[in-house]
Amino acid sequence: MLNKANTLKEEIIRLRREIHQHPELGFQEFRTAALVAETLAEIGLGEIKTEVGRTGVVAEIGRGDGPVIGIRADMDALPIQEDVDVPFVSQNDGVMHACGHDTHTAMLLGAAHLLKQSFAENGDQWRGKIRLLFQPSEEAFDENGISGATAMIDDGALEGVDNIIALHIISNIPAGLCVFNDGYSMAAVDSFEAWVRGSGGHGAYPHEGTDPLFMTSSILPNLYAIPSRYVNPLNPSIVSLGRVSGGMADNVIPNEVHFKGTIRSFDEETRHKLWAEIERAFKLAETLGGSYKLRIDQGYPASYNEPAVNSWMRQVAADLAGQDKVIDQPFGMGAEDFAYMQQAAPGAMFLLGGQVSGGGNHHTPTFDIDESVLPLGSAVLAETARRYVMGELG
Repeated sequence: MLNKANTLKEEIIRLRREIHQHPELGFQEFRTAALVAETLAEIGLGEIKTEVGRTGVVAEIGRGDGPVIGIRADMDALPIQEDVDVPFVSQNDGVMHACGHDTHTAMLLGAAHLLKQSFAENGDQWRGKIRLLFQPSEEAFDENGISGATAMIDDGALEGVDNIIALHIISNIPAGLCVFNDGYSMAAVDSFEAWVRGSGGHGAYPHEGTDPLFMTSSILPNLYAIPSRYVNPLNPSIVSLGRVSGGMADNVIPNEVHFKGTIRSFDEETRHKLWAEIERAFKLAETLGGSYKLRIDQGYPASYNEPAVNSWMRQVAADLAGQDKVIDQPFGMGAEDFAYMQQAAPGAMFLLGGQVSGGGNHHTPTFDIDESVLPLGSAVLAETARRYVMGELG
């Protein structure tokens, strides 16, 4: 399968660069979705559905009433101005594929090529179907708290899917390494916004009012102490502030301080504990003579890699790339809305190293990846799905 994928290398790279040049934000992936649908039609896949989850695309290949495996790739870009000197730099001002979703889409299109070839060769032996899921808006919710995964699920894209797989390119892992982790692998992510309020006043007469900046000086250490002092240290968690702002002049005590932050956890008990402790930290404002308002916005759940599904891809990666290219290590506290799909069908995601000299990290203007690994990604996805429908997996 890897040999076949390498014959498609230039085509996969061409597709990646075409998508990279024309990035689109979440639920605006009209051009990308059209390219995906056209490519799938050219490959010869039938049952191509568009506008699934608004701008998603779904296609299926296989036969019979056997088990169904889904393969997911996300298509959306980020609101970042690209700063990479390549011929295929983003043509859309202020929008960039800074997380590798262009490579995910291209690799799944490569896998579609490979699976069509496989079906033509021995489709009569297939015992199920493979569903290709090109998902919009992984990076953000809409105004109603809907992400691309939930939108596709609501549109029935995962109905009948028994298992699901995916990959994510990683810019800070050596090119060609395949990284696996069983169980909880990416964190649940929530955000919070708060306002601490006092009366404010003249900087020369602080005793005549209440000072939200003074209240903040007590609230901040309590917020930062939550993971280390109020949560079981065996349960990973993070409370990080991204914004604390208040005041405009040196001699004016403001009447409000504004906070924004992020919350990360792996299990629901810890998640709710963090929410409660954040509330308690801000309640200090009342003790100090002020008031507060807190809003917590629940985000993606934690991603759980089903060990059995993970083992299928791990074995395929070892068979195709070599055992020395397969490692097991924690993924970290990033988040992925693929977690919603994993709740709908047992599944797993692996990380594909794509480090390139001089390339920046994810979500930065200098993000870049080594395109030579794209055929490997296509091959692992396609071979895992082929073995699945052939009944060759343990």
